[in-house]
Amino acid sequence: MNRSHVPEPVIAEYAPEHYICKRASEPLVIDGRLDKPFWEAAAWTNDFVDIEGDIKPLPTKRTRLKMLWDDQYFYFGAEMEEEQIWATLTERDSVIFHDNDFEIFIDPDGDTHNYYEFEINALNTVWDLLLPKPYRDGGPPINGWDIKGLQTAVHIDGELNNPHALNRKWSVEVAMPWSSLRECAAEGRMPRHGEFWRVNFSRVEWHVDIVEGQYVKRRHPDSGQTLPEQNWVWSSMGIVNMHYPELWGYVWFTEEADASFELPLDEQSKWQLRKIYYRQRQYYELHGQFCGELVTLQKDEQWSEADHIKLATTGALFEASVPSTDGCTRLYIREDGKTWRE
Repeated sequence: MNRSHVPEPVIAEYAPEHYICKRASEPLVIDGRLDKPFWEAAAWTNDFVDIEGDIKPLPTKRTRLKMLWDDQYFYFGAEMEEEQIWATLTERDSVIFHDNDFEIFIDPDGDTHNYYEFEINALNTVWDLLLPKPYRDGGPPINGWDIKGLQTAVHIDGELNNPHALNRKWSVEVAMPWSSLRECAAEGRMPRHGEFWRVNFSRVEWHVDIVEGQYVKRRHPDSGQTLPEQNWVWSSMGIVNMHYPELWGYVWFTEEADASFELPLDEQSKWQLRKIYYRQRQYYELHGQFCGELVTLQKDEQWSEADHIKLATTGALFEASVPSTDGCTRLYIREDGKTWRE
Protein backbone atom coordinates (compact mmCIF):
# COMPACT_ATOMS: atom_id res chain seq x y z
CA MET A 1 0.00 0.00 0.00
CA ASN A 2 1.14 3.56 -0.69
CA ARG A 3 2.05 5.13 2.68
CA SER A 4 1.90 8.69 1.33
CA HIS A 5 0.82 11.56 3.56
CA VAL A 6 -2.94 11.78 4.08
CA PRO A 7 -3.93 15.24 5.40
CA GLU A 8 -6.97 15.50 7.64
CA PRO A 9 -9.57 17.85 6.09
CA VAL A 10 -10.26 21.13 7.85
CA ILE A 11 -13.97 21.00 8.72
CA ALA A 12 -15.78 22.32 11.78
CA GLU A 13 -18.27 19.44 11.89
CA TYR A 14 -19.27 16.47 9.81
CA ALA A 15 -22.25 17.82 7.86
CA PRO A 16 -22.10 16.95 4.14
CA GLU A 17 -24.82 18.29 1.88
CA HIS A 18 -27.83 16.11 1.13
CA TYR A 19 -30.40 15.99 -1.67
CA ILE A 20 -33.85 14.39 -1.90
CA CYS A 21 -33.83 12.71 -5.33
CA LYS A 22 -37.35 12.12 -6.65
CA ARG A 23 -38.55 9.82 -9.40
CA ALA A 24 -38.82 11.19 -12.91
CA SER A 25 -42.39 11.31 -14.19
CA GLU A 26 -41.53 11.05 -17.89
CA PRO A 27 -38.63 10.02 -20.18
CA LEU A 28 -35.87 12.56 -20.75
CA VAL A 29 -35.44 14.07 -24.21
CA ILE A 30 -31.85 15.08 -23.75
CA ASP A 31 -30.70 18.39 -25.25
CA GLY A 32 -28.77 20.09 -22.44
CA ARG A 33 -31.64 22.44 -21.53
CA LEU A 34 -33.14 22.45 -18.05
CA ASP A 35 -36.12 24.74 -18.79
CA LYS A 36 -38.55 21.93 -19.67
CA PRO A 37 -41.25 19.94 -17.86
CA PHE A 38 -38.97 16.96 -17.15
CA TRP A 39 -37.06 18.94 -14.50
CA GLU A 40 -39.98 20.79 -12.88
CA ALA A 41 -40.40 18.31 -10.02
CA ALA A 42 -36.70 18.42 -9.10
CA ALA A 43 -35.42 21.00 -6.61
CA TRP A 44 -32.18 22.87 -7.15
CA THR A 45 -29.24 22.01 -4.94
CA ASN A 46 -27.67 24.72 -2.85
CA ASP A 47 -25.27 26.87 -4.84
CA PHE A 48 -21.74 25.50 -5.09
CA VAL A 49 -19.04 26.72 -2.70
CA ASP A 50 -15.25 26.71 -2.76
CA ILE A 51 -13.77 23.23 -2.35
CA GLU A 52 -12.13 24.30 0.93
CA GLY A 53 -15.42 25.52 2.36
CA ASP A 54 -15.95 28.54 4.59
CA ILE A 55 -12.28 29.42 4.82
CA LYS A 56 -12.43 30.68 1.21
CA PRO A 57 -14.71 33.26 -0.46
CA LEU A 58 -17.85 32.15 -2.24
CA PRO A 59 -17.50 31.50 -5.99
CA THR A 60 -18.01 34.50 -8.26
CA LYS A 61 -20.25 32.52 -10.65
CA ARG A 62 -23.30 30.50 -9.69
CA THR A 63 -23.37 26.72 -10.13
CA ARG A 64 -26.32 24.51 -9.18
CA LEU A 65 -27.96 21.31 -10.34
CA LYS A 66 -30.95 18.99 -10.18
CA MET A 67 -31.25 15.21 -9.96
CA LEU A 68 -33.94 12.64 -10.74
CA TRP A 69 -34.09 8.86 -11.13
CA ASP A 70 -36.19 6.10 -12.66
CA ASP A 71 -35.77 2.38 -13.31
CA GLN A 72 -33.26 2.94 -16.11
CA TYR A 73 -31.22 6.05 -15.31
CA PHE A 74 -29.70 8.40 -12.75
CA TYR A 75 -30.30 11.90 -14.20
CA PHE A 76 -28.24 15.06 -13.64
CA GLY A 77 -28.91 18.58 -14.87
CA ALA A 78 -26.32 21.26 -14.07
CA GLU A 79 -26.39 24.99 -14.77
CA MET A 80 -23.28 27.20 -14.71
CA GLU A 81 -23.24 30.97 -15.02
CA GLU A 82 -20.42 31.93 -17.37
CA GLU A 83 -19.48 34.89 -19.56
CA GLN A 84 -16.39 33.11 -20.91
CA ILE A 85 -17.58 29.87 -22.47
CA TRP A 86 -14.73 27.92 -24.03
CA ALA A 87 -13.44 24.40 -24.54
CA THR A 88 -10.64 22.78 -26.54
CA LEU A 89 -10.65 19.01 -25.89
CA THR A 90 -12.54 16.81 -28.36
CA GLU A 91 -11.24 13.27 -27.68
CA ARG A 92 -13.11 11.06 -25.23
CA ASP A 93 -11.17 10.27 -22.04
CA SER A 94 -8.93 13.30 -22.43
CA VAL A 95 -8.03 14.96 -19.12
CA ILE A 96 -11.11 17.15 -19.32
CA PHE A 97 -10.31 19.36 -16.31
CA HIS A 98 -7.60 21.00 -18.41
CA ASP A 99 -10.63 22.86 -19.79
CA ASN A 100 -13.37 24.42 -17.70
CA ASP A 101 -15.59 21.48 -16.85
CA PHE A 102 -18.35 19.92 -14.76
CA GLU A 103 -17.61 16.74 -12.79
CA ILE A 104 -19.65 14.02 -11.09
CA PHE A 105 -18.31 11.62 -8.43
CA ILE A 106 -20.33 8.60 -7.26
CA ASP A 107 -19.56 6.06 -4.51
CA PRO A 108 -22.60 3.74 -4.55
CA ASP A 109 -21.96 1.83 -1.32
CA GLY A 110 -20.12 4.55 0.60
CA ASP A 111 -17.04 2.48 1.49
CA THR A 112 -14.67 4.96 -0.30
CA HIS A 113 -13.48 2.20 -2.65
CA ASN A 114 -14.69 1.37 -6.17
CA TYR A 115 -16.20 4.68 -7.18
CA TYR A 116 -16.83 6.59 -10.39
CA GLU A 117 -15.61 9.90 -11.79
CA PHE A 118 -17.17 11.68 -14.77
CA GLU A 119 -16.11 14.95 -16.42
CA ILE A 120 -17.63 16.96 -19.28
CA ASN A 121 -16.66 20.19 -21.04
CA ALA A 122 -18.64 22.67 -23.11
CA LEU A 123 -17.88 20.68 -26.29
CA ASN A 124 -19.74 17.70 -24.76
CA THR A 125 -16.48 15.76 -24.56
CA VAL A 126 -16.47 13.33 -21.63
CA TRP A 127 -14.01 11.44 -19.46
CA ASP A 128 -15.36 8.55 -17.39
CA LEU A 129 -13.25 6.35 -15.16
CA LEU A 130 -13.42 3.94 -12.27
CA LEU A 131 -11.19 4.18 -9.20
CA PRO A 132 -10.65 0.99 -7.16
CA LYS A 133 -9.26 3.15 -4.34
CA PRO A 134 -8.57 6.86 -3.81
CA TYR A 135 -5.12 7.98 -5.00
CA ARG A 136 -4.09 8.49 -1.34
CA ASP A 137 -4.58 4.73 -0.79
CA GLY A 138 -2.63 3.65 -3.85
CA GLY A 139 -5.57 3.20 -6.19
CA PRO A 140 -4.75 3.66 -9.89
CA PRO A 141 -7.56 4.97 -12.12
CA ILE A 142 -9.07 2.63 -14.71
CA ASN A 143 -9.39 4.94 -17.72
CA GLY A 144 -10.57 2.16 -20.00
CA TRP A 145 -13.81 1.78 -18.04
CA ASP A 146 -16.80 3.38 -19.79
CA ILE A 147 -20.37 4.07 -18.73
CA LYS A 148 -22.12 1.98 -21.36
CA GLY A 149 -25.36 3.59 -22.52
CA LEU A 150 -24.33 7.03 -21.24
CA GLN A 151 -26.30 9.97 -22.64
CA THR A 152 -25.03 13.57 -22.45
CA ALA A 153 -25.86 16.94 -23.97
CA VAL A 154 -24.67 20.53 -23.57
CA HIS A 155 -26.65 23.73 -24.12
CA ILE A 156 -24.83 27.05 -24.47
CA ASP A 157 -26.62 30.31 -23.71
CA GLY A 158 -24.23 32.35 -25.81
CA GLU A 159 -21.52 31.22 -28.20
CA LEU A 160 -18.67 28.79 -27.70
CA ASN A 161 -15.08 30.03 -28.04
CA ASN A 162 -16.14 33.56 -29.01
CA PRO A 163 -14.91 36.19 -26.51
CA HIS A 164 -17.05 38.84 -28.17
CA ALA A 165 -20.36 36.97 -27.71
CA LEU A 166 -22.92 37.87 -25.07
CA ASN A 167 -22.53 34.74 -22.95
CA ARG A 168 -24.72 33.99 -19.93
CA LYS A 169 -24.37 30.34 -18.96
CA TRP A 170 -23.95 26.76 -20.11
CA SER A 171 -25.84 23.72 -18.92
CA VAL A 172 -25.43 19.97 -19.17
CA GLU A 173 -27.73 16.98 -18.96
CA VAL A 174 -26.38 13.55 -18.11
CA ALA A 175 -28.25 10.23 -17.98
CA MET A 176 -26.23 7.38 -16.46
CA PRO A 177 -27.79 3.90 -16.75
CA TRP A 178 -28.01 1.79 -13.62
CA SER A 179 -26.82 -1.15 -15.72
CA SER A 180 -23.34 0.41 -15.57
CA LEU A 181 -23.48 2.10 -12.16
CA ARG A 182 -24.61 -1.02 -10.30
CA GLU A 183 -21.19 -2.61 -10.93
CA CYS A 184 -19.83 -1.09 -7.69
CA ALA A 185 -23.11 -0.89 -5.80
CA ALA A 186 -24.19 -2.93 -2.80
CA GLU A 187 -25.62 -6.26 -3.96
CA GLY A 188 -24.84 -5.23 -7.54
CA ARG A 189 -28.11 -3.37 -7.98
CA MET A 190 -29.61 0.10 -8.40
CA PRO A 191 -30.76 1.95 -5.27
CA ARG A 192 -34.18 1.37 -3.77
CA HIS A 193 -36.63 3.80 -2.24
CA GLY A 194 -35.24 5.08 1.06
CA GLU A 195 -31.58 4.33 0.30
CA PHE A 196 -28.75 6.79 -0.31
CA TRP A 197 -25.58 6.92 -2.39
CA ARG A 198 -22.58 9.17 -1.75
CA VAL A 199 -22.23 11.73 -4.54
CA ASN A 200 -20.42 15.01 -5.15
CA PHE A 201 -19.96 17.49 -7.96
CA SER A 202 -17.15 19.82 -8.94
CA ARG A 203 -16.78 22.68 -11.36
CA VAL A 204 -13.28 23.53 -12.56
CA GLU A 205 -12.85 27.17 -13.56
CA TRP A 206 -9.63 28.55 -15.06
CA HIS A 207 -8.61 32.21 -15.13
CA VAL A 208 -8.40 33.31 -18.76
CA ASP A 209 -7.51 36.43 -20.73
CA ILE A 210 -8.47 37.39 -24.27
CA VAL A 211 -5.41 37.39 -26.53
CA GLU A 212 -5.79 38.06 -30.26
CA GLY A 213 -9.46 37.16 -30.12
CA GLN A 214 -9.01 33.88 -28.22
CA TYR A 215 -9.29 32.70 -24.63
CA VAL A 216 -5.85 32.01 -23.14
CA LYS A 217 -5.15 30.71 -19.65
CA ARG A 218 -3.76 33.47 -17.46
CA ARG A 219 -0.17 33.22 -16.29
CA HIS A 220 1.55 34.62 -13.24
CA PRO A 221 3.40 37.81 -14.28
CA ASP A 222 6.60 36.84 -12.44
CA SER A 223 6.88 33.06 -12.81
CA GLY A 224 5.14 32.73 -16.16
CA GLN A 225 3.32 29.68 -14.81
CA THR A 226 -0.37 29.13 -15.51
CA LEU A 227 -2.47 30.27 -12.58
CA PRO A 228 -4.09 27.39 -10.67
CA GLU A 229 -7.69 26.55 -11.40
CA GLN A 230 -10.57 27.31 -9.07
CA ASN A 231 -12.56 24.36 -7.73
CA TRP A 232 -16.20 24.90 -6.83
CA VAL A 233 -18.18 22.01 -5.35
CA TRP A 234 -21.61 21.04 -4.06
CA SER A 235 -20.51 19.55 -0.72
CA SER A 236 -17.35 21.24 0.57
CA MET A 237 -14.28 19.07 1.14
CA GLY A 238 -12.16 21.10 3.56
CA ILE A 239 -9.17 20.19 1.40
CA VAL A 240 -8.19 20.76 -2.24
CA ASN A 241 -8.81 17.14 -3.21
CA MET A 242 -12.04 15.61 -4.51
CA HIS A 243 -10.82 12.09 -3.80
CA TYR A 244 -12.00 11.98 -0.19
CA PRO A 245 -15.30 10.14 -0.83
CA GLU A 246 -16.17 10.15 2.87
CA LEU A 247 -16.86 13.89 2.53
CA TRP A 248 -19.22 13.71 -0.45
CA GLY A 249 -22.90 14.51 -0.12
CA TYR A 250 -25.81 12.14 0.45
CA VAL A 251 -28.31 11.60 -2.38
CA TRP A 252 -31.47 10.07 -0.92
CA PHE A 253 -33.64 8.22 -3.42
CA THR A 254 -37.37 8.42 -2.81
CA GLU A 255 -40.67 7.62 -4.48
CA GLU A 256 -42.60 9.94 -2.16
CA ALA A 257 -43.69 13.44 -3.12
CA ASP A 258 -42.74 14.76 0.33
CA ALA A 259 -39.70 13.18 1.91
CA SER A 260 -37.07 14.29 4.41
CA PHE A 261 -33.54 13.19 5.15
CA GLU A 262 -31.83 12.72 8.48
CA LEU A 263 -28.19 11.69 8.65
CA PRO A 264 -28.05 8.09 9.96
CA LEU A 265 -26.21 7.76 13.25
CA ASP A 266 -23.95 5.10 11.72
CA GLU A 267 -22.58 7.75 9.37
CA GLN A 268 -21.38 9.79 12.35
CA SER A 269 -19.79 6.64 13.75
CA LYS A 270 -18.01 6.03 10.45
CA TRP A 271 -16.67 9.59 10.64
CA GLN A 272 -15.08 8.80 14.01
CA LEU A 273 -13.42 5.79 12.40
CA ARG A 274 -12.23 7.99 9.54
CA LYS A 275 -10.48 10.31 12.00
CA ILE A 276 -8.62 7.31 13.35
CA TYR A 277 -7.63 6.42 9.77
CA TYR A 278 -6.26 9.94 9.08
CA ARG A 279 -4.19 9.95 12.22
CA GLN A 280 -2.94 6.40 11.79
CA ARG A 281 -1.67 7.30 8.32
CA GLN A 282 0.06 10.38 9.69
CA TYR A 283 1.53 8.37 12.58
CA TYR A 284 2.84 5.77 10.13
CA GLU A 285 4.58 8.44 8.08
CA LEU A 286 6.46 9.62 11.18
CA HIS A 287 7.16 6.27 12.87
CA GLY A 288 7.09 3.61 10.17
CA GLN A 289 4.33 1.67 11.90
CA PHE A 290 0.74 2.13 13.02
CA CYS A 291 -0.14 3.18 16.55
CA GLY A 292 -1.60 0.66 18.98
CA GLU A 293 -2.86 3.21 21.54
CA LEU A 294 -6.08 5.07 20.82
CA VAL A 295 -5.26 7.83 23.30
CA THR A 296 -2.19 8.77 21.23
CA LEU A 297 -4.39 9.43 18.17
CA GLN A 298 -7.05 11.64 19.73
CA LYS A 299 -6.97 15.41 19.48
CA ASP A 300 -10.08 17.39 20.43
CA GLU A 301 -11.96 14.12 20.90
CA GLN A 302 -11.76 12.31 24.17
CA TRP A 303 -12.34 8.72 23.06
CA SER A 304 -12.97 6.47 26.03
CA GLU A 305 -14.13 2.98 26.91
CA ALA A 306 -17.70 4.25 26.65
CA ASP A 307 -17.24 4.67 22.89
CA HIS A 308 -16.51 0.93 22.58
CA ILE A 309 -13.83 1.54 19.95
CA LYS A 310 -11.64 -1.46 19.22
CA LEU A 311 -8.19 -0.96 17.69
CA ALA A 312 -5.90 -3.73 16.50
CA THR A 313 -2.57 -3.29 14.74
CA THR A 314 0.33 -5.42 13.56
CA GLY A 315 2.57 -2.46 12.82
CA ALA A 316 2.07 -2.62 9.06
CA LEU A 317 -1.72 -3.07 9.26
CA PHE A 318 -4.51 -1.77 11.44
CA GLU A 319 -8.23 -2.27 11.95
CA ALA A 320 -10.57 -0.11 14.01
CA SER A 321 -14.25 -0.71 14.75
CA VAL A 322 -17.21 0.73 16.62
CA PRO A 323 -20.67 -0.70 17.38
CA SER A 324 -23.40 0.08 14.85
CA THR A 325 -26.69 1.54 15.99
CA ASP A 326 -28.52 -1.76 15.50
CA GLY A 327 -26.49 -3.23 18.34
CA CYS A 328 -25.93 -6.42 16.36
CA THR A 329 -23.05 -5.48 14.06
CA ARG A 330 -19.90 -3.39 14.07
CA LEU A 331 -18.53 -0.82 11.64
CA TYR A 332 -14.92 -1.26 10.53
CA ILE A 333 -12.12 0.65 8.85
CA ARG A 334 -8.67 -0.58 7.85
CA GLU A 335 -5.34 0.89 6.80
CA ASP A 336 -6.30 1.45 3.14
CA GLY A 337 -9.42 3.39 4.16
CA LYS A 338 -12.07 0.83 3.24
CA THR A 339 -15.10 0.72 5.55
CA TRP A 340 -17.55 -2.15 6.04
CA ARG A 341 -20.08 -3.68 8.41
CA GLU A 342 -20.17 -7.18 9.90
